[in-house]
Amino acid sequence: MRRAAELRQTRTRAGPRRPLYLRLPGAAQPPHTMHPQGRTASPRLLLGLFLVSLLLLQLPAKSSASENPKYNGMCLQGPAGVPGRDGSPGANGIPGTPGIPGRDGFKGEKGECLRESFEESWTPNYKQCSWSSLNYGIDLGKIAECTFTKMRSNSALRVLFSGSLRLKCRNACCQRWYFTFNGAECSGPLPIEAIIYLDQGSPELNSTINIHRTSSVEGLCEGIGAGLVDVAIWVGTCSDYPKGDASTGWNSVSRIIIEELPK
Repeated sequence: MRRAAELRQTRTRAGPRRPLYLRLPGAAQPPHTMHPQGRTASPRLLLGLFLVSLLLLQLPAKSSASENPKYNGMCLQGPAGVPGRDGSPGANGIPGTPGIPGRDGFKGEKGECLRESFEESWTPNYKQCSWSSLNYGIDLGKIAECTFTKMRSNSALRVLFSGSLRLKCRNACCQRWYFTFNGAECSGPLPIEAIIYLDQGSPELNSTINIHRTSSVEGLCEGIGAGLVDVAIWVGTCSDYPKGDASTGWNSVSRIIIEELPK
């Protein structure tokens, strides 16, 4: 009781107690908040006002762009600038590390078997038949022959007769020397032959002149099969001319040469 009386005396001497106000930063000095009955506001009310002020400060302010609907929150895009030029080439980079080795691919399809054709190496095949002195004076018929073995069917035969030939007559005459193959003249492509023609003589020029000259009969014949071939030299008449006095291989060497050649 004594302590309560002392407290009342202290309050009376100090005068009436002022109410507490919260001053927010940037806000004007608020007026005295008084209770309708003339009493000061309670601390609970002041705390509520303080919390409401904090909430108002945290609300976002309206953007100036939202007030102007022209921009709609975005800036206008200006005109495109001048394109820039290419820069200088850069230096080579550092070589990379080797990659991981690749794996084997899928097995391919089996290929076709092709046979390569190789031509055989050509082996020379030739023969010569010779006579020291035929001195054969027949006017019609076979003079000499030479048998030859032909190795291939698609080859050609080259034949040559070399020897002394003579023809004489009082009137114009013609003799023909030619080759046969197995009894027939060549047909691939044409016969192989040589002729001697002698015109009519005169008493002043000695119409019985007798000249022997070494001559040759030569050519190629195709279309002859492989195997033995009888090659012969013959003497006969020319067409539309009478025969004369013929002589072959007089006093000299005569020969037949046969050679097989690839086509």
